[in-house]
Parts: sequence; structure tokens; C-alpha cells
Amino acid sequence: MVEIKVLRQSLKISEFRHLFYALFLMYIPLNGYTQDISGPRQGTTKIEIINAEVWEVDENIDKDLQRLLGDVQLSHKDVLMYCDSAYYYKSKDQVKAFSKIHIEQGDTLDLYGDYLFYDGNTGKADIDGNVELVDKETHLYTRKIDYDVQNKIARYNEHGRITNASNTLVSRIGVYFVSDNLFHFKDSVKITNPDYVMVADTMDYNTKSETAFFTGPTELTGDSIHLYCEKGWYDTKKEVTSIWKHAFIDNRKQIVHGDSLFFNDSTGYGESFGNVVIQDTTNNLVAEGNYAWYYKEPERFEITDKAVFIQVSKKDSLFLHADTINSVIVSDTAAKAYRLMRAYHGCRIFSQDIQAKCDSLAYSFQDSVIRLYKSPVLWSEENQLTSDSMAVFTKNRMTDRLELYNSAFVTSQIDTIRFNQIKGRSLTGYFKNNELFKIDIKGNGESIYYLLDGEDVAGVNQSQCANIEIYIEKGKVTEIFELQSPGGSIDPPEPEPTIPKELRLKGFNWLNNLRPKQKADIFNE
Repeated sequence: MVEIKVLRQSLKISEFRHLFYALFLMYIPLNGYTQDISGPRQGTTKIEIINAEVWEVDENIDKDLQRLLGDVQLSHKDVLMYCDSAYYYKSKDQVKAFSKIHIEQGDTLDLYGDYLFYDGNTGKADIDGNVELVDKETHLYTRKIDYDVQNKIARYNEHGRITNASNTLVSRIGVYFVSDNLFHFKDSVKITNPDYVMVADTMDYNTKSETAFFTGPTELTGDSIHLYCEKGWYDTKKEVTSIWKHAFIDNRKQIVHGDSLFFNDSTGYGESFGNVVIQDTTNNLVAEGNYAWYYKEPERFEITDKAVFIQVSKKDSLFLHADTINSVIVSDTAAKAYRLMRAYHGCRIFSQDIQAKCDSLAYSFQDSVIRLYKSPVLWSEENQLTSDSMAVFTKNRMTDRLELYNSAFVTSQIDTIRFNQIKGRSLTGYFKNNELFKIDIKGNGESIYYLLDGEDVAGVNQSQCANIEIYIEKGKVTEIFELQSPGGSIDPPEPEPTIPKELRLKGFNWLNNLRPKQKADIFNE
């Protein structure tokens, strides 16, 4: 039974009439108050009182004020409100509620707190003190929430904590668009997941898809991945991300930069578009281009569109360009896993000490050998070396020796019409401090070598022998030793302004116009 209390002991006639009228209006709901509260009464424009153990009215305090105590239940449109006590301002259609606040809207949304101010005219609710918003699997905890009932938008600006699936999100400012399952976070945003931590300045988060959208500087750090960007999204459920604007991904095998990046952490597959850079920090290697795909396990990648491979060295980095460059980690049961890098079509190499051109090549990190195929040309100082194929052996990121297989040919220019020429079946060149200092020709050796007196040509030596040994200093031939059945002649210089054809060995081809003379030349066709 509802109890009516009148706080003043004596009443004037006019006051009595007002009280009697109020009692008359309240008689029906007060007498055996059993209104059905199975759900809010749709379409009502005013706040309705569904239940209260005590209902107090006193015009002398506020003629519009109705005080409700004990198991208070109110409704407005599609909203139900519960509390321990409340003040209801009927003409204003407003409620101030206290203790054990609970708001229900629809089948899934619940709001809890210590204090509520609700305005039925605007459909706005202010909930304060130990606030919790529950929407299916999403829980929001904060001190104060402003909730727009009509548009289903909840706002907080005094730090909030959200739990959703395995993710915990915190921020100083947040807006929750309930109908869209979307949070908008700003200032000191942080997502904590068992596998990673994500921090951002501004972020949107879809609670249904469990996807985070980045609209400002964002960094994610985990055991298997580290990424940074200023735009993009990350599907925390599928572990898939697409990011751009100063973006990079470190998957603990490679560091990948690009105008835009895609990576699936669950499969280890990624793609990068525009200004791509892939770094192998373990081996101090870099690959660049405008498109790349890559895998984390087994580690491999392919890069195209102005592709460049860089072997970084403090003294002399090596730059390789080709149409396509790929790299894979090869597992050898008899030895430690090693990287195999391959380049296809239009290969050009530049370093300060050697330059090269070929159609394709392979670089094995197992034996530190670069193998060049299909019409390779290598330049070292003043010397041009050609053959059917060749291999460059490196040690400590410096050239150690060079091997030319089949139709080896060494050429150096004396002047515009004269060339030193040495050829044979195969060739081995030896390097010291990245400089060619010795060449051994094996089989069918032939040479045309000009003798110089200062800068003047004093004679020309033409010879044939089985093997030839050549010594070089600062790029110039200083000594030639003809071994095993040497034969030939030394002639005075030709006075004619042109060189006879017999002073060109078979297979002679001067290719200096193809030589990369600076790093940018590796892109020349």
C-alpha cells in the first residue's frame, strides 16, 4: 500500500482543496498499484511513474515536485528507469533519481550509476557515479555519462574503460554510437589485448566487428608484431590490418614501410604499395620498390616496380636494380638456414668499387656468392670483364674474388681507339680491399697489350698462350706473365690514326655506355 505523507500540520481551505484534488487524481494509481511493467509504453510523450513504495507531495515545497521512494520505476517512450528514490517534476517532465540507477533501452542496452537526471522533453540522461554501460558483450565503465536516448549516443569526458571480447580499451574522451556499435575515442587511447598493446591519439572501434580505425598517430606493439601509422584499421578478431600515412610494420622478421600496407598476422602474409622499403636488420639488407608481397614464415618477399636491393656497408654499400627481386629463407637440413636472393631482367649493380650488368642473378648468403647470368658485364676501376656467366665471391661484405666461366674477356681503354684486351676460357680475379689486383686466365689465353712510355704508346704486345697471369695496380695493368707455350710479338705503335682490325680480339665489345657510373644509373635502360 502506498503511503501519502503531508509535511505541514495545518492547512488553509485553499490548500486543502489543492490537496484533495491531488489525492483524487492519484487515487486510481495509488489504490492497489499494480500497473503492468513488462515493458515501456510506446508512444508516451511524458514520463510515467510505474511504481513507488512511497509517493510524497507537498505544494509548499514545490507544487510541481513529487517525491518517490522505494523500488521506483518510471518509463518514457522505449526507456525504463529504476532507482531507490527520485524527484519527479511533472510540468517540466524531468526526473532526478538517486541510488541504484538502472536504465533499460531495448533488449540489450543497460545503464547503471549512482545519480540520474533525465529530461523527457529532450530525451537526454545524465548518469553520474560508478557508471556502467552494458550493450551485449560491451561494457563501458566511467564516472559520468551523458546519454542521448533518442539518438542512442553516450558520451564521457572523464576517462572511460571499455571491455569487449578479449580487448580492454581506455581513453579520456569517448562517444558511443549504440546503433552503429561504434566507439569514438580521443586523447590517451589504449587497447590492451593478451597479444599486444595499442596506443593512439584518436581511434574508432566497432564493437561488433572488433575493428579499430585509426585517425591519428597510432602504435601497436606485441610479441609478433609492431606497427605504426597515422591512418588505417586493425581487425582485432581476424588479426588483419591495413594502414597508411607514415606507416610501417615490423613482423619480427622484416620491417616494411610503404605508402599503404596490408598484413594478416594470423597467416603472416602482407602487401605494400608505393615507396616500399623492406629491411632485414639482422643481415643489414634493404629492398625498395613500389610494390611488394611478403610472408613471415617461411620468410620470403618479392618486390617490383623500380625494385632495388641494397647491401648496406659503412665503407661501400652495394645497390642492385632489376624488374623483379625476390628473397627466400632456405632451410638446409645439413646446415643452418640461409637467405637466397634472386633478381630477374635488367639487372644493374652499382658500388664505388665494382659495377655490373646482366639479365638475372642469384645471391646466396650461405657462401656469400653473387652469380650473374646471361651476358654479364662487370667493371672494376678501368677494367671491363665479360663472359657467359660469372660469380662474385664476397667476404665481410667486400669482394674477395671473381670467377668468369666460358669466353672470359678483360678490356681496358688506352685512348679513344686503343684497348688492352685479354681473353681465355675462364678467369679468376682476386681483390684486396675491394680493388682488383690480380687476374688468372686459364686456357686458350690471348692478349693485346700496349706498352706505354709515360702517356705515349711505345709498342703493342700480341701473344697467345695456355694461361696468363696479370697484375693490376690502381686499376692499371702493371705486369703480364704468359705461361705454358707462349708465342707472340712486340711491334712499334701503329702510326695510322685508326687501328687495324687484327688488333681487336674475337669477341671484343666495349660496353662503357652501359656502365652505371653513379647510383641513379642503375635505373637506365
